[in-house]
Amino acid sequence: MSSLLEIQNLSISFHTPRGEIEAVRNISFSLSEGEVLAVVGESGCGKSVMCKGIMKLLPACAQIKSGRILVNGRDITGYGEREMCNLRGSFFSMIFQNPMTALNPTMPVGRQIGEAVKQKQPGISKKALQERVLELMQLVGIDSPKERMKLYPHHFSGGMRQRSVMAIALAGNPRILFADEPTTALDVTIQAQILDLLREVQQKLGTATIFVTHDMGAVARVADRVAVMYAGKIVEIGTAEEIFYDPRHPYTWGLMQSLPAFSRGKETLHTIPGMPPTLIHPPKGDAFACRNEYALAIDYEEEPPMFSVTDTHYAATWLLDARAPKVTAPVGRGRK
Repeated sequence: MSSLLEIQNLSISFHTPRGEIEAVRNISFSLSEGEVLAVVGESGCGKSVMCKGIMKLLPACAQIKSGRILVNGRDITGYGEREMCNLRGSFFSMIFQNPMTALNPTMPVGRQIGEAVKQKQPGISKKALQERVLELMQLVGIDSPKERMKLYPHHFSGGMRQRSVMAIALAGNPRILFADEPTTALDVTIQAQILDLLREVQQKLGTATIFVTHDMGAVARVADRVAVMYAGKIVEIGTAEEIFYDPRHPYTWGLMQSLPAFSRGKETLHTIPGMPPTLIHPPKGDAFACRNEYALAIDYEEEPPMFSVTDTHYAATWLLDARAPKVTAPVGRGRK
């Protein structure tokens, strides 16, 4: 599969009165046609900033410090707002976290979907526009679209609002869809429906998807590959099977152990001790060292490189160095 998107050593900072926040630090990955890449990690690790940085939707205080963003081999890192407007909607599109804030409460849902269609097809006829709106509503599983297109967002449930936001995101037939925690505000049953819908639409349209979440259960449901982020860096990346059955980074172990399936009958779930570091002055060495029960002396002094586990699986931990002591993983195939 060819790479639709390639990110090379991307770093993004925010300039604040307290100092420079290094929100995304030297990350690299690729995304192939029709692939679902899940990006997981605790809140504040840089997942959403990375996606907004790629789409150039960052606030004025943010800056891409270094790195390259390649789209079909073309470097768009230096693109301005006019050039990015041509890409947004038609090449990139995003489903945001909260559908209620993403929708206009004063406008019927069908009209909002229609506005997104007209953005990329300004000369479309009224009849063709209505047909396209109905087609999009049916695609995302909104029943009785002719009646519901006239309704306002407050008439819809949370799940139906999220389906409406998905219809808007798909209006321009994007090649890459960013789904930024699309199930956060929904109850568990509706979450499962939205995840299944996301996968179904992705397979039907062949859209590549970057799925941002902190829910490892959701990752298992939809992802082909998984990137684990911590303190602005990708610390492990591999296929979903590799991450779930053969994780190598201690942070990934902690995320996996926090799943109810790994509680083994205990009354409380596993937690990772401590708090993520401030990124105004990132710590020396491995940023996870102070929370890592398997930390080595070198973790506090030197940042680990990405070690290759397989051709598709990489992890940034000194435990993979040939000189490191052997440690049995508490999860995955290595668990005893």
